[in-house]
Amino acid sequence: MQKFIINGGKPLNGKIDVMGSKNATTPILSACLLTKEECIIDNIPLIVDVLKMVELLESMGVETEWIEKRKLRIRAGDNVDPEKMNFKIVGHMRSSILLLGSILARFGKFKIKQPGGCIIGARPIGIHFDALEALGAKIISENGFYYFEANKLIGRTVVLREFSVTATENLMMAATLAEGTTTIKIAAIEPHVQDLARFLIKMGAKIKGLGIHTIQIEGVKKLHGTEHTIIPDPIEAGTFAIAAVVTKGNVEINNINACELDLVLEKLKEIGANIKVKNNQLFIKPVLKFNIIKKIETRTYPGIPTDLQAPFAVLATQTEGTTLIHDTMYEGRFAYINELNKMGADAIICDPHRALITGPTSLYGQDITSFDLRAGATLIIAALLAKGKSVIDKIDQVDRGYENIEKRLQNLGADIQRIDA
Repeated sequence: MQKFIINGGKPLNGKIDVMGSKNATTPILSACLLTKEECIIDNIPLIVDVLKMVELLESMGVETEWIEKRKLRIRAGDNVDPEKMNFKIVGHMRSSILLLGSILARFGKFKIKQPGGCIIGARPIGIHFDALEALGAKIISENGFYYFEANKLIGRTVVLREFSVTATENLMMAATLAEGTTTIKIAAIEPHVQDLARFLIKMGAKIKGLGIHTIQIEGVKKLHGTEHTIIPDPIEAGTFAIAAVVTKGNVEINNINACELDLVLEKLKEIGANIKVKNNQLFIKPVLKFNIIKKIETRTYPGIPTDLQAPFAVLATQTEGTTLIHDTMYEGRFAYINELNKMGADAIICDPHRALITGPTSLYGQDITSFDLRAGATLIIAALLAKGKSVIDKIDQVDRGYENIEKRLQNLGADIQRIDA
C-alpha cells in the first residue's frame, strides 16, 4: 500500500497538460471487439482502469501492441473467446460492465461476473439488462454469474428509465450490429458518450442524434477497423482548475475542450475565480477573496459533473457563508466530508445527497484516507491547500483515474511525495 505525503499551503504555479479521457477510453476499447479488423487508438491515458481494461481484452485473446507511449493497436480477431475472460479483473473494475453490449453483439453468448469498482451509492446494473433484453437478449443470474444469450438482436425503441451513461454506451454498441433501427430515448449525452459514438461512426455505424437525448442507430451487418484519438478528460481539467483556484495559483492548463466545461467554468467565475479561455488552453490567475456561493448542484451533462462535486466542496470551505452541496446523481459520495472535517472544515452531511459547508475555514494537515477515485483527488486538493503535512492513505484509488498525478503536481511546485507504507 502506498501513501501521499503533502506539505501544503503553497499556490500552484506553472503549466500542466490534460490527458485523454478515462471515461471515453474504456468504452472505446470495448467497442474494438465489434470488429475483427485492426483499430488504432491514440491519446490513451496510462491509468490503472485503462490498463486493466486492456489486460481484460488480452485475457480473451485480443491482440494489442503499443505503437507509441499512448497509441495502441488493437485487433479482436478470430481467436477471441469471451469464455477466457479474466473474472478477477471484472470483479474489481466497474468499467468492465462496458463489455456487455459489444460482446453480446459480436458473439451472442457469454457469461460475466458482477462488475466491481468504487462504492459511491447504488449503481444497479438492471438498467443495462432491461435495455439489452429489449433488443432480444436473454439474461440469467446463477452462481454469481450473469449468462447472456441472443440468437439475434432486433432494433426497437428503448426508453431508459434514467440518464445512465454506461447503459447508453452498452445499448449503442449492441445496436450497431442489431437488425433494424434502435431508438434510445433518455440517452446520456456526456462528452465521452459522444466520443464513443464518433468512434463507432468511423467504424461504419449509422448513428444520428449526437448531443441530444434521443439517439437513432441503424444496424449494419459489419463494422470495420479505424483510427481514433481520445478526447481530453474534462474531469481531469476541472480537477486541476479547482486546485489552481483554491490554492490561489497561477496555472496554465493545456489540451482542454472548454465547451465541455461551460457550467464548471461559469460556477468558478461566480465564486470569483480569475479565468480566461483561449483555444484549448485555460489560464487561471490568483484572486484575494472568494465570493459567497449558495449551491453547488451536480446534474447530467451539460450540468456540473458528479465527479467534480467533491473538489468543489474543498473550494466551498474557502468561500463566505454556507454552501449547499447537492449531488443529484449518486448517494454515498460524501465519505470525504469526515476527512475534510478532520482538517478543520465546518461541514455537515444532511442526507445521502446533500451536505452543508460553511466557510471560510483554515485547513490543517492530517492523516486522511481516500475512499474512492474522486474523493482521493479531492483530498489531494485539500492537502495542497492545508497548512502543514498531510498523509493520504489508499492512494491506489487515485491511480485509477489520474496518471502520475504527484509528478505532474510537482511540476506545478507542489510538495507531494509518494511513499511505500
